[in-house]
This record gives sequence, structure tokens and C-alpha cells, in this order.
Amino acid sequence: MFEKSLYDLIRGLRSHKGNESEYIQGILKECRTEVRSQDMDVKATALLKLIYLEMFGHEMSWASFHVLEVMSSNKHLQKRVGYLGAAQTFRSDTEVLMLATNLLKKDLLSASIPTMSLPLITLPHVITSSLALSLLTDILPRLSHSQPVVRKKTVVTLYRLALVYPETLRVAWPKIKERLMDADENSSVTAAVVNVVCELGWRRPQDFLPLAPRLFELLIEEGNNWMLIKIIKLFATLTPLEPRLVKKLVRPLTNLIQTTEAMSLLYECINGIVQGGIFSATENAGEGDELAALCLGKLRGMIVVENDPNLKYVALLAFNKIVVSYPALVSAQQDVIMKCLDDPDISIRMQALELVSGMVSTDNIAPIVKRLMKQLRSSPINANELEDDGLDSTPIEPMADSDGENPAEILIEDQRTSEMPPIPNDYRREVIARILDMCGQDKYSNIPDFEWYLEILVELVRLLPPQIPSEADLSNSAVESVPGTSLAERVGFQLRDIAVRVKDLRPEACRAAESLILISNRSALYPPVGSGADPVLGFVSWMVGEYSEYLVSPQETLNALIHDSSAALSPQILCSYLQAIPKVFLRIAAKASDGWSLSERTAISLLLARVIEFEETLSTHPNLDVQERAVEYLELFRLVSEALSSLQSEDRAPLLLTSVIPELFTGLELNPVAAGAQKKILPPEELDLANSINPRLSSLLQLSRTEEDAEFDDEAFQAFYSEREAAPPVKAQNLKVSVPQVAEQLSYQAAEDPEISARRKAEKRERNRDDPFYIAQGNDESGRSSPIDILRGSNGKDLDLDAIPIVDLRLDETDIRAPGGQAAPSKQKRPKVKRRVEIAADENFDSEIPSSGNDSAPRSYEAGNAFPSGKPHRPRKNLLQVDSSGLHQLSLIDDANADRFDLQRREEEEAEMAAALKEVERMRLEMQRAAERVETAEGVDAEGTVVKRKKKRKPKGQTEDGQGGAAAEQPPEETAVAKKRKKKKKRSEVEAMRADS
Repeated sequence: MFEKSLYDLIRGLRSHKGNESEYIQGILKECRTEVRSQDMDVKATALLKLIYLEMFGHEMSWASFHVLEVMSSNKHLQKRVGYLGAAQTFRSDTEVLMLATNLLKKDLLSASIPTMSLPLITLPHVITSSLALSLLTDILPRLSHSQPVVRKKTVVTLYRLALVYPETLRVAWPKIKERLMDADENSSVTAAVVNVVCELGWRRPQDFLPLAPRLFELLIEEGNNWMLIKIIKLFATLTPLEPRLVKKLVRPLTNLIQTTEAMSLLYECINGIVQGGIFSATENAGEGDELAALCLGKLRGMIVVENDPNLKYVALLAFNKIVVSYPALVSAQQDVIMKCLDDPDISIRMQALELVSGMVSTDNIAPIVKRLMKQLRSSPINANELEDDGLDSTPIEPMADSDGENPAEILIEDQRTSEMPPIPNDYRREVIARILDMCGQDKYSNIPDFEWYLEILVELVRLLPPQIPSEADLSNSAVESVPGTSLAERVGFQLRDIAVRVKDLRPEACRAAESLILISNRSALYPPVGSGADPVLGFVSWMVGEYSEYLVSPQETLNALIHDSSAALSPQILCSYLQAIPKVFLRIAAKASDGWSLSERTAISLLLARVIEFEETLSTHPNLDVQERAVEYLELFRLVSEALSSLQSEDRAPLLLTSVIPELFTGLELNPVAAGAQKKILPPEELDLANSINPRLSSLLQLSRTEEDAEFDDEAFQAFYSEREAAPPVKAQNLKVSVPQVAEQLSYQAAEDPEISARRKAEKRERNRDDPFYIAQGNDESGRSSPIDILRGSNGKDLDLDAIPIVDLRLDETDIRAPGGQAAPSKQKRPKVKRRVEIAADENFDSEIPSSGNDSAPRSYEAGNAFPSGKPHRPRKNLLQVDSSGLHQLSLIDDANADRFDLQRREEEEAEMAAALKEVERMRLEMQRAAERVETAEGVDAEGTVVKRKKKRKPKGQTEDGQGGAAAEQPPEETAVAKKRKKKKKRSEVEAMRADS
């Protein structure tokens, strides 16, 4: 199977429908063979097929060198395939890219425009800093080319070079600016320059203020919508720097909004007005309201008239930007926005949800919350929804079409229906979070009726989705001082916060908490699946304990708190339960003490026995906080049990139960406290935390250790508890199997003193006297805390069965019952009278005490805000994944100061370079001198004087063996004397010349 062309490959894919993967593997194997061919046509065809398969995810980086070979072809069609492969596969770390530098230079200087365009198109995809430095001098002259298409591509390529090599912009900016200022320039080149200026404008907008007159001319005269969009975006970044531009831009932008039919240009005009601050700048002049009304009317038309989901989304996006400045005008479009809440597209519903959160007020909060609650009720909770955000990394397989040879693109029509799709759990969480944000805003200032909001909070408990770990990031604006992060904790917090702040609503809030904590209401008021609403129990248990005087049925509330299922709750909830149990119990006891009788005493004793049993269960809890609270309250309840059992008078309750223990939980009222109030408390001047409270602490600790060691000095005592008696050795021949007698004691306690044993048994009986689960031996009394013993102790030896209270337990009923055991009456619509309530403010200290900031607002290191860190700022990357942070420090302003600074910088660099060269030269000379010292070390005498020996010259007639010639016959002494005479003669001549001069 040998494919000749790309078209044959596509036909083969169509003919192998359902088996494309196996067919592609065979094609790749053939392409590996064809791409190594010496025939350039075969190589280019194989490369074209590889490029086609690479777009479906099949790797072809192995063919990088073959791409470079096709790029060097002299035929334009083959060269174009090679450049396409380079743009598709080359990256900054491709090894063969360094070999393409000369080829790119050659093609850039080509006289053929198609050939010259190929590197200009490819360079933005493969450019590196070193390659940009090498090709900059070849690309810049192309800005003055006679053909507009070359100038346009050169401008775009230079911008891409500037991202990786910022100095490119400094060199090329004068020519780019010249192309923009030229009124006779081709419109395509001007559009390319405007596009580049717009991309650079958000980094350093002050450099482009001198271009404002030319850009304003283009805004008025140009009819290209794409260029107008870019100019408007650029002006949106320039208007904050030059406020005078606002008056100039109001009229042209208004005309564009009124006349344009392009929805993209209409949206960008409105977005530019919002981003540029034109609304706020024209607010005092009276033009702001007219302009805002015009923009909102156009946006309403985009939603209603067009009925396009994309236009709906961008219109809601613009609404969200305008609602910050004009919430009242946006609220006038409430009917259209509320319809978007029911749109089948989830992204449109999210934008509409964000919009209604921004335009909420006291007048419209009720219908908005009602609409959102209707959405939550209409869709059941999806418990099996997978929270999977992973991406499928498998390559895309090209699927064959139904037709044979002529591929055609089939446009699939929009098949969206108006039916409400199932609500995802993410959207459900966002809706609930927005409801809590809107209603809790500014300390519940938008709530018209708190009784209505309490009903909403109770209903939200049932509508909560299953809890996930990352629920803290789902809402951008949380209520102040919310301790938890989950939605259930936020619902419970607002229930408790309303009970604390609004004193007039405490009875209603306490009844709501009571209904949520009752076991009989769990199936009706809590989600049917998951445990996402369990954190609410911690808040409502605190409410029923703190405000137990408002409970309708304290008995049922206490039964719910000490139910067997409560032991399986989380430790945080159990701590709140343990704190609420004694408060509710004391409320029941206080009510019983008013008409104290034998039956009341018996009922309190039975209830106390159940409480003690529950506390004993939690006294061995793995969590230390729960265990500590349970042990403390267990001892407290045991004291109450002893007081009841030892009560002599039947007409009055024990004083411990009626006055002593209740004083532990009564006192000052708990009020909301400002978040920064604690920071305003200055430490006392006399407080010195550096010094120890007790200077003799170390000596006391040492003394206590000495006393502990002294207790074990008695050797007999130490042996009694620590050592075992050694067993006597048993011989094998005398081994006998015998049953040991009962009197024999084999343990280490055999030598125990009878007095010690008797004292231990007495202590054990006293310790187990109140234990209802302890069964005594012989005549010992068992625990007195069991229900039977309590009844016997109260009624004498004879058990009075008539005194046992009868409780009607209907465990088979699952309907919601009101506190007190009566069935909840059916809801009847009746007009509600609005109550005027007072919301308590946070307690704070006087403003005379210095504070570091606003106490009501969360600080930068509190929950909901980023903690300040000293980490360096991460450089921003654009969509091309290129670090463009270097452009922020590159100034394009051509003035005297810039030239002076540039000249000064160059002088500093040259001075630094000269100093470096001087240092290198110095090091070179030192190394040379050191080498000379090593070479002449052999000629140093004993005194350290260097003696330079002269080489003997061979006479002209001397042979290799040293004989021959007249000079050779002279002795060496005579030769040395002749040379000295010549030196003396020369020296005398030099002195004579000096004397004449």
C-alpha cells in the first residue's frame, strides 16, 4: 500500500472507516521511508502527509532535519511545504533551528515576493532571542518595501521578535511609527501597525499618548471594523492617563453605537466606555445617564431581538461591568435578566447570576431569591456526579465522512431546546453561595422580612449539595467573619448570627434551630443523600443551648442531643453538643422545680441517667477536645445524681440543681464583636512577658522531681510492684501434672498485706457505688444510678409502677412534627405584618485607641484575602507562552532625557568594559613575568643575583667539531678583552656628545 499524495491519504482514511488507527500506523511507517528518499518531490509529499497527521496528535519531531532539507529546495511549492512543517513542528529548543539561520537570511533577501513572505510568516512561530538578533538587520529593511503585503507581514513579525528580544522595538519603532503617521499608507499596513500598537499599549500606555491625534483621525475616518475595535481598546488604556480624551471620544463612540450594525463593534464600544472610565467622567456633565441608557438599550436588544447565545453572553458581560456604576438603570432591565436565569446554557446562567447579585436591593431581593429557590427545588441533587476536571490526552482520530471523494463540511444546526437541563452540583453551590452573599450583604441591610429569610435558610439546608474539599473557592465574596468554608457552615453561621444580632427574632430563630436538630425532622429537612448539611448541627446546637428559654419542647431537644446517632458526628459538632446538653437539661430541671414532686423527681432522675450514659460514651472519644468536655460534664452530672439520691425533702429540688450549677451558664449576654476589636486592646505597661512569673520555678520543678524519686527509695515497696518472685527450678524427672489449689497465688500480688487489700476493696466499692453497670458480689450494693435503683430510692423498697411517666414514642412516623409532639398545621397564606427589628452592631472600643485600619473589613491576612508574601512577582506570559516582561521596562519616548540616560548608560558600560580589559592585561603581564622567572631560575647565584650568560658566536670558518678558521685559534680571554674595549669606546663617544650639547 503506497500513497502518492495527500489526497490519496484522505481517500484511504475514508475507505477505512472504523479502522483508522491501524491504517494511520501503516501510513506513518511508509512516510518514514519516503522522507529519506533522495527525490525531493517524494520527500515533500511525505512531509505534507506527516504535517496532516501531526494536526491529529501524531508526533513528527523526528523529521526536523528532513523539514530543513525541504525548506532549502529551489522550487517554491516544495519550499512552502518545508516552511509549513517548520511552523508546525519547530520549537525554541529544536536542535536543527540553528542550521536554518543562513537559509532564512537568504530567503529574506530574495527578490521574489512569495519566497520572501515564507520566512516572514514562519518566524513568529520559531523565533528565539539569538535568532532575532541575527535576523533583525535583514528584517528591518523590509518595512520600506514597495509592496504593502511585505510591509504588513514585516510589522507583525517585528512584534513577535520584540517579545523575545525587546531591543528590537527600540530599533524598529521609528519606522513603525512612520508607517502609522503616513496618511497615504495602505489600509492593511495601517491596520497591522494599529494591532501592534494596541498589543503594546496595555504594557506602557504613556509611550503612545503622542499617537492620540492620529488614532482619533482613524477612529472617525476609517470604516474597517477590526481596526476600529483595536483603536477603541487602545483609547480605553489611554483615557485614564489623559482625561481630556473623554470629551473627544464621547461623540464618536455615541455615533458608532447608534449607527453600527456589527454586534462585535457595538460590544467593544460599550466595553471601551466602561473600561476607559467615560461613565464616571461624564456623570457630572449629565451625559453619563444618557450614554448609559443608550448602552443598556442596545444590550437589551442583543438579548431579546437577536436571541443568539453568544450575543446573550457578551451582553450580560457588559451588564456586569455597567452595574457597578449604574445599578438602578440595570435593575430596570430586570425582566430580561431574570429570563436569562432559566436559559439552557449554563454559562449564560452563571453570568446572569453574577449580574443579579450586583443589582440586588431591598425592593427586588425577594423575587430574585424566589426565582433562584425555584431553580434549586426543580432539580434533584445529583449524588453521582463526577468531579473530574482531567483532560483526555489521547490523540484525535480523524473520522471518515459518508461521502466518497469530495469532502464537504457539514454545519450542524443549533439544536438547543428550552427544556431545563439538570442542575450540576457546581451551579447549585454557586446559586446557594450567591443567595447567602446577597442576603448577608452589609449586615443583612437588604432583608425586608427576617422571618421570611429564616424560612429560606431552613429550606436551603435540604437543598445543599454533597460537600467537596475545594468548596472554599466557589464564592468570591463571603460574609464577614465566617469561620467555616463550606456552604453548610455558612448557612448555620447566618442562622446563629441573626439570633445574636436581632433580639426580636430570637424566638423564631430558636424554633428554626429546634426544628433542624430534632431527629424526627432529619428526613424532611436534610438532603436525602450525602452529609453535606451536617455542619449546620454545630450552629443550631449552640443556639438551642444558649437560648434554651425560647425552646418549645426542651425534652425533645435534649432527646435529640443525646441520641445514639449523635456519637457518630464530627468532633467539632460533638463539642457544641456537649456544651448545649447541660444548658437544656438545666432548663428542663428549672421548669420541673417550680412544681417539684415525686413524679418530677423520678422524671429528672431518669433523664439524668440517660445523660450520664451518653457522657460516659464520649468520655473515651479519640478526640481530646471531646473527651475533655465529656469528662468534665460527666463529673458535674454525677454530682447532680448524688444530690438527687441523697435528697431528704420531697417538696423542694436540690439547691445544686436549681441555683449552683445554673450560675455557671448565666451572666453577661453574648454580643457580636468587631473583627479588629481585640487588636485595639493595648497591653498593660507593667506587663513584662520576658520575665518569668515565678523566679523559683526551676528550683520548684527540681524539688518535685526529687520528691518523686524519694517515694521509690523503699526497696521492699519497689520490689513489691516491680519484681516477680523467681519460680523454683523444676527437674524433668520430677515433672508431674497436678491441678493447683485455689489457695495458691501465682501472681506477684501473693505477698500483699491484708490491710492494703481491704483498703483497696473499700475504695473500689466506693468508686463503683454510682455505676449503674456494676454488679456487686455478695451483700455489696450495686450502683445507684440505674433507673430501677433511682425509682427504688425515690419510692422506698416497693417499686411504684404508677409513678413511672408514660411517653408516647411514635418511631414509625416520618412526617415533620412541630415541637411539642403536635402535627404541623398546613400552611395557609395570610398577610404578614412586617416587623420593625433592630440589628445589633459589632461591639468595639472607642476610637481614641489607635487602630491599624478598618475593623469591620477583613484584613489582608485574614480569611478571604491573600496572605502577603515576599516572593518575587512572576513575569506575565502572553497567549504565545513567551515571557514579555522585558517590554515593561522598555521606553519608546524619544526625548532629551531618554537620550541622556541612554548615553550615560552606554558610557558606564564602556568604562566597565575598559576596566575589565585593563584587568585582563594586568593579569596577562603577571603571568608572563612569572613564566620568565621560572625560565631564568637556573642562572641565579647563591646571593640571588641573576647572571645573564651570553651565547658564544661561532666563527665563520668553524666546523661542527669546533676546528677551522683563524678566529677559532684565538683564546677566549683575548676575545672578551676586545669586546670590553669596544664598549668603553662607545661609552666615551656618548659622553662627548652629551658634553657638546
